[in-house]
Amino acid sequence: MIEGTALLASPTRMAREAREELLGRYEFVDLEDATRVVVLGGDGYMLQVLHQMLENGRLKPVFGMNRGTVGFLLNSWRSDDLSDRLAKAKSFSVAPLRMSVTTASGETRVLPAINEVSLLRETRQTAKIEVRIDDRVTIDEMVCDGVLVATPAGSTAYNMSANGPILPLGSAMLALTPISPFRPRRWKGAILPDRSRISFRILNADKRPVSAVADQREVRDITRVDIEIDRSRQLTLLFDPEHALDERIAMEQFAT
Repeated sequence: MIEGTALLASPTRMAREAREELLGRYEFVDLEDATRVVVLGGDGYMLQVLHQMLENGRLKPVFGMNRGTVGFLLNSWRSDDLSDRLAKAKSFSVAPLRMSVTTASGETRVLPAINEVSLLRETRQTAKIEVRIDDRVTIDEMVCDGVLVATPAGSTAYNMSANGPILPLGSAMLALTPISPFRPRRWKGAILPDRSRISFRILNADKRPVSAVADQREVRDITRVDIEIDRSRQLTLLFDPEHALDERIAMEQFAT
């Protein structure tokens, strides 16, 4: 038995086959009794598991193995020496973003985001968004397809595709990155201390509707979004020492 370890797998064929192989070699405990979790799948499934932990309050260390596509948040797949890998794994704490969003109907929703919060136009018309940092208006009107706020852990995902900066894991920074900005034409975004409170107000929301997405969860027809780090909840990711998350993120700056 791998002491105190539960096993979760995505429903894909590759993940299910890996699960059966591990079950044939090791004994696992039920999730409720576990002190840590092995996750088989891709980045999307890993985010799903982490979000479930945030929702139920059971924040257990997670060791992921890639049985998906990119696998940036996961270790390489091997069925041998799992006990030794878990014992030697390097841990990283990740604090999620807290997104508080108000819709046009007056509803307020609060959602966590591990990678990023992104605002996106819903129609062919560009969005018009006011940007505030710590209650100070920094951009009166940004005309764009959208804008996003990314954590260091998520800075190599959508943020990088939108030409945002890669943030080292221990940088205590957030990336504020515009998506196809038209005005201000030359504004490329900003790097902010992670203690910052970032607010977006949607201008002409009835004519130019905007949605907000916290990782994989979308809220449509919004009027305002407030974002800050949620320090009350810390997720713990486990990595093989030779494939640690901080090194992966750092090396993405040199990828060609």
